[in-house]
Amino acid sequence: MISVEGLRVEFSVKPLFANASFVVNDKDRIALVGKNGAGKSTLLKILCGQQQPTSGTVSVPQDTTIGYLPQVMNLQDDTTVRQEAQKAFANITDLKAHVERLERQMNERTDYESEDYMALVERYTTEHERYLMMGAESREAELERTLAGLGFTREDLERPTKEFSGGWRMRIELAKILLQKPDVLLLDEPTNHLDIESIQWLEQFLAQSAKAVVLVSHDRAFINNVSNRTLEISCGQIIDYKVKYDEYVVLRKERREQQLRAYENQQKEVAEMRDFIERFRYKATKAVQVQQKVKQLEKIVPIEVDEVDNSAMHLKFPPCLRSGDYPVICEEVKKEYAHVVFDHVNLTIKRGEKVAFVGKNGEGKSTLVKCIMNEIPFDGHLKVGHNVQIGYFAQNQAQLLDESLTVFQTIDNVAKGEVRLKINDILGAFMFGGEASDKKVKVLSGGERSRLAMIRLLLEPVNMLILDEPTNHLDMASKDVLKEAIKAFDGTAIIVSHDREFLDGLVTKVYEFGGGKVREHLGGIYDFLESKKISELNELGMTVRTGRTESPQATEIKSAGDGITAAKPSTAKNTSYAEHKEQQKQLRKAEKAVEQSERKISDMERRLKELDDLLMKPENASNMEFVTEYTSTKKALDEEVERWGRLSEELEQLSI
Repeated sequence: MISVEGLRVEFSVKPLFANASFVVNDKDRIALVGKNGAGKSTLLKILCGQQQPTSGTVSVPQDTTIGYLPQVMNLQDDTTVRQEAQKAFANITDLKAHVERLERQMNERTDYESEDYMALVERYTTEHERYLMMGAESREAELERTLAGLGFTREDLERPTKEFSGGWRMRIELAKILLQKPDVLLLDEPTNHLDIESIQWLEQFLAQSAKAVVLVSHDRAFINNVSNRTLEISCGQIIDYKVKYDEYVVLRKERREQQLRAYENQQKEVAEMRDFIERFRYKATKAVQVQQKVKQLEKIVPIEVDEVDNSAMHLKFPPCLRSGDYPVICEEVKKEYAHVVFDHVNLTIKRGEKVAFVGKNGEGKSTLVKCIMNEIPFDGHLKVGHNVQIGYFAQNQAQLLDESLTVFQTIDNVAKGEVRLKINDILGAFMFGGEASDKKVKVLSGGERSRLAMIRLLLEPVNMLILDEPTNHLDMASKDVLKEAIKAFDGTAIIVSHDREFLDGLVTKVYEFGGGKVREHLGGIYDFLESKKISELNELGMTVRTGRTESPQATEIKSAGDGITAAKPSTAKNTSYAEHKEQQKQLRKAEKAVEQSERKISDMERRLKELDDLLMKPENASNMEFVTEYTSTKKALDEEVERWGRLSEELEQLSI
């Protein structure tokens, strides 16, 4: 589909990459990887024709269409969501008008026997068939399906785009590109503005519906689930690995070990040659051998070893004062604008806990953070504990930097006291050592800006971190170091993120935002995701009323196992603290029973599938042991599903 030959890109003395050649084929799912500043976004721009290389060719067949999603776009604000998404069908609309014109011509003419009329009929037939093949008749349903997958409800479709945040408008642009069904999709950080559920939907879409994909992403789970091929930009070269991302990591390590061994052997051979030349340079009897060694030495091509960025971001939060036992307590917290964002929020975060706020964009995660920061008014009682010192990393922190300043000036302007004497050391720890500290902010990549913004957070000792999407634009190495630093942090951390790999092993509690409620889930992020997956029992027709009407396209099946509202009794404002705690205890007990039942159902369903696969094999068709186990497991599953229904009803009654 796209052929790249001898590509070279130069912005300074050292090229980004040179002599790069590769082909993008149908059904390729290519992960484009490399450290920040390696040239990933530049390569995508070259592939879509927005930027020209210094030399080399990019060949795209005339009938090949390309869809490109950049990190930053100029967005329109003069239409509704539906109208904006319908722009994806502009070519179908033009084709429909053309078909209608041909049809009118046929109706107006009477020379049915003429060759000209027959040619018109044939042209109409061809264009009409092409119109139908493009899925024109089902485009509205497809539009709604795609927007629902990216998190929009049916009510959202008629709202003006100007009512949505930049992240949501980027989702509209992504939907338009997907609806165009291009032959090649070029996606630059598509997950930056998506929540976990939308990322999972996009993974499935790319795996099942896309033709060819080239994507840049720092979401390790996402690129591993999507990719079947990896292109690495390293050491000024583009290396092609015909495997998915996880396998590439292993192969790259092996490749570098082989290169190191070959490099060491070559260096040993070169040293021996030079030693021979120096020893016998002036001996007439060895003149011939010396000349042979000199010629051999000149012909040796130095072996290059893939560069490894050994400059790690040594992130360590400074010592801090001890906070109170409960840094954050929310009781019946409510926030509304034109609509209720959330209501009856009751949660308690203990000192030292690392918790995650997850949920679809627009459900109130950042809003509750702003309530905790006392940046916006709210109803209810929200208490920030004794001696709590908050360090806040906002979602748009990197964009708030002054682009006219250098890296050093950015930190020097906010540093105070003795810290000013250590600015260069701090910058070096964040990979801004040497000349990099003199760079202007405006020339930094998204990842470099995020690292710079993170430095500002470290200049004052804090005992509670609130990080709103801290990993956007951070490369994988930087994310790993940040994750380890937060794990080692003595204080409390609230992390708003959609990055599953980043949250895995980091948080011990998940708060799910959705439907105007905040539900508490004990355990890590994958425990939460497993619970959500188990609860989607559509075929069993089991749902729990959420009190919120949603469109069929956007409705999520929510079982009681999805979690519970921390406390939402209708008379909560009039109950005593002891009664409130007792209600929470009963709710947690009921929730645990439901979750245990769901795990049993999941295990039995998994075993039934295994038995089904075994019984499909001819050699096992008459195996009575498998048949007996299948029958008994099926009966036990039916009984457990019935029990799950009773437990769910009990939990629902407690939650009212």
